[in-house]
Amino acid sequence: QVHLVESGGGSVQAGGSLRLSCAASGYTDVTYSGGWFRQAPGKEREGVAAIDNDGTTFYPNSLKGRFTISKDNANHTLYLQIGSLIPEDTAMYYCAAGPGRPWYFRLNPRRYSYWGQGTQVTVSS
Repeated sequence: QVHLVESGGGSVQAGGSLRLSCAASGYTDVTYSGGWFRQAPGKEREGVAAIDNDGTTFYPNSLKGRFTISKDNANHTLYLQIGSLIPEDTAMYYCAAGPGRPWYFRLNPRRYSYWGQGTQVTVSS
């Protein structure tokens, strides 16, 4: 199975930036999509970015421009660059991978088979 481990979260002031990493190990499939999701207390898990095997990216319209997803296949790593952080970005951030259930859209967490444990992002005013 595939194991995913996130890192790079932390506490930052509004207006700052963070670069999150997701390291994959175990069996990997180049056809997999990868995604980043976040979940704040009392909120449902939401997709913030996704990337297909061919590099096509997906973002919610509300976040496009501040969130950038990328990957390094050679290093088995997925990245999320977040700029201009605001307090509303505070959440646990998770990476995910897998074709899973491809009839779901890429920003729908129900699409994915593999998940990391999450990394906390806290943004203060």
